[in-house]
Amino acid sequence: MNDRRHDIGLFRYSLVREAADKRLSKSERGELVRLLALRDHVTPEGKHVRVGRSTLDRWIRDWSKGGFEALVPSPRTAVSRTSAELLELAESLRREAPRRTAAQIATIITEKHESGPSERTVQRHLARRNMPRGGTPPRVAYGRFEAEHPNDRWTGDALHGITVGGRKTYLFAFLDDHSRALTGYRWGLSEDTVRLEAALRIGMAARGVPRSVYLDNGSAMVSKQLLRACASLGIRLIHSTPHRPQGRGKIERFFRTVRDQFMVELEHRGVASLEELNRLFVAWVETVYHHTIHSETGETPLDRLLAAGAPPLPTEDALHEAFLWSERRLVTKSATVSLHGNHYEVDALLVGQTVELVFDPFDLSRIEVRYEGRAMGMAVPHHTGRHSRHPMARPEEPPPAPATGIDYLGLVAERHATASRRRIAYADLPDASTPDQEQQS
Repeated sequence: MNDRRHDIGLFRYSLVREAADKRLSKSERGELVRLLALRDHVTPEGKHVRVGRSTLDRWIRDWSKGGFEALVPSPRTAVSRTSAELLELAESLRREAPRRTAAQIATIITEKHESGPSERTVQRHLARRNMPRGGTPPRVAYGRFEAEHPNDRWTGDALHGITVGGRKTYLFAFLDDHSRALTGYRWGLSEDTVRLEAALRIGMAARGVPRSVYLDNGSAMVSKQLLRACASLGIRLIHSTPHRPQGRGKIERFFRTVRDQFMVELEHRGVASLEELNRLFVAWVETVYHHTIHSETGETPLDRLLAAGAPPLPTEDALHEAFLWSERRLVTKSATVSLHGNHYEVDALLVGQTVELVFDPFDLSRIEVRYEGRAMGMAVPHHTGRHSRHPMARPEEPPPAPATGIDYLGLVAERHATASRRRIAYADLPDASTPDQEQQS
């Protein structure tokens, strides 16, 4: 069977696999089918559809009689309605005049051959061949920007901080563009996605879910795991254009305030641990910064943030799902997948398919398998290597232990010198035979 028909069969199987369980009673199966018929489902083509109860019942009957093969649709012969010659002509017309639109190219082909492809067909074909329409991009004018409402836009960035216990610290912070309130923040010992997500999750648990998050192009901020978290909560993730930092002025100004008012005092006072650093920063933000009138807004950040009332907060389950990580893997012929040195068994019907493995980065013992966005059970650990967590999910390392003051090499050198003083140096003793030799002479 071809891949498309196999994908359709898997789509049908993923919908009815639970309801087709022979251990269910008739009423239990009917309840499951009713719930399935009320939900939207994503097809292999990415479309959202609803499947009627009668269709679901038919698929269950087919599965019971003929297994997976009965869910695979029969092959159909499809004939392309646009000839290869016309598509090649469309490419030639685009190369000839790069600024021609797809609509103009379709018009020219129709004029020449009295029939031709639609504008959309030409557009899709040229996009597949990486032949975009040419022309000079429009000029962009930049001005002062401020989000209209709280939580419309959070801007995030990282600040390099002081050294604690011999380790450099980093502050990940998210600033609400409208109120200038600091919504999510956390000091850590690494500038990575794990610490960035921790700050973002803390902020959303306390201040609600933003409509968009604006970040630069640092390695921690372009992670696919961060993109998954934002997509799960309906957040638009925006990255600034390299070498064009427009829109980042507010958080840069906030970092200057952190240096001038917090870090200067911290360097004078000193700090013993990362926990103490976070505790002091929380106290400064919530007691001083959030209650100081901002020079541009004329209000305190906290008052401006809560002017329309407290924002709705996401549920713990929604946050948990959003900050799970995922990796895509191809299921082997033995119905197994590998993830960072560990091997897991999955449903045999997924052999040859690319599945999504969803997991907590700090715990690789529990892996959920999903296909086309639908749950396909848990992956069963088959062989566990040395990675119990994702390699990037490193916990904060404790500061180095205090020095003992023991100079091992100095002690060895001192022992050698002492032994040398005790050893007899025969070469330095007087020659006892010299007087006798003189008498004989």
